[in-house]
Amino acid sequence: MTSTQPDHVSEDQLFDFDMFNVTGSEQPAEDLHEAYARRLHSEAPDVFYTPRNGGHWVITRHEQISEVVRDPEHFSASEQQIPRIENPPVFIPLSLDPPTNLPYRQALMPHFSPKNVKALEDKIRYWANRLIDDVEKQGRCDFTHDISSAFPVSIFMELMGMPLERLREFRELSDRFFSTNEQAELHTLSAQIIGIMTDLIETKRNAPGDDLISYLLTVKIDGRPIRLDEIQNMCFLLFLGGMDTVANATAFTFRKLAQDPELQARLAADNTLVPAFVDEGLRCFGIISTPRIVAKDCERFGVHFKKGDMVLNLLPISGRDDRKNPDPHRFDIDRSKRESLTFSTGAHLCLGHFLARAEMRILTEEWLKRIPSFKLAPEYKPSYRMGFALALLELPLQWA
Repeated sequence: MTSTQPDHVSEDQLFDFDMFNVTGSEQPAEDLHEAYARRLHSEAPDVFYTPRNGGHWVITRHEQISEVVRDPEHFSASEQQIPRIENPPVFIPLSLDPPTNLPYRQALMPHFSPKNVKALEDKIRYWANRLIDDVEKQGRCDFTHDISSAFPVSIFMELMGMPLERLREFRELSDRFFSTNEQAELHTLSAQIIGIMTDLIETKRNAPGDDLISYLLTVKIDGRPIRLDEIQNMCFLLFLGGMDTVANATAFTFRKLAQDPELQARLAADNTLVPAFVDEGLRCFGIISTPRIVAKDCERFGVHFKKGDMVLNLLPISGRDDRKNPDPHRFDIDRSKRESLTFSTGAHLCLGHFLARAEMRILTEEWLKRIPSFKLAPEYKPSYRMGFALALLELPLQWA
């Protein structure tokens, strides 16, 4: 334990939870999300306080998470780090509460709109096939390294105007950022990422191109030119989101597909089922948990939240809530209704959700055209990164 019990937290509100070991076990779970959700939804209060990682509240259920993330008056997004650190990173627009975040979201929205994502489909399909080309004849691959970490990241880097030869370097930086809660290391990594993005910003200022960074340099916020620090913090958020989220959701979802030959056959025979497959994957395998800081004392859910308390909203298991989705651990593309908060909701709904779905859909379509039957390699043993952003570290697949 790393913190004592605060006076405003009752004994029955305490639960021992460490976001860097979400299942509470030393042995990796076969299915991380299922073990994670089963543990908290069956053993813990819906809202509880853990003394770990500096001490913070944890929200485990869909309805309560939705209420918290939609209430910036009491639960502010202005701090995103647990445990709290001095000079925490600022992610624009994620760290800004409404209405302050709106001009920045509006600046980004056109690039992530359904129309713009539709225009990117040929490029997305090109990258899917280029990466499949590299592994198809081998009869096996490490899907996380060869496909899921390279596919959405390559698309994102092209969109941003970033040098593709630095893909592995940037992925490593993102992984290190999400793997630590040490203040000194977070500051060092933040400075490295912002330094890289600043170099790119200055390059684009001198030689603009047809990319998102060049576009941001032309943006006006409330009628004034955007400042350098604002562009830096927008690019910081885009960097972390683009490097990590879709890559990991895709890996978890494809692991499930590798274990289900009947589903592979259905999807290969009828690609109109692929969007439902993607949505079910996103319901079952969320990645990012979103923190809030209590902005003013309030009572919610029978809990007294005190100003300055940190709150962690567990978006990755929101779709596993049996109060929202019957039989929530069954992967079922035929569900008539599915609910999750994988992309959050309200003023901070992830801007990239249309792009994420398109990337996962197109990769699945192209993969199954060329590799319609595949399975986990016999040597596979699950290994994960936990914390704010869940990751599947290896996924060895093989096919005939």
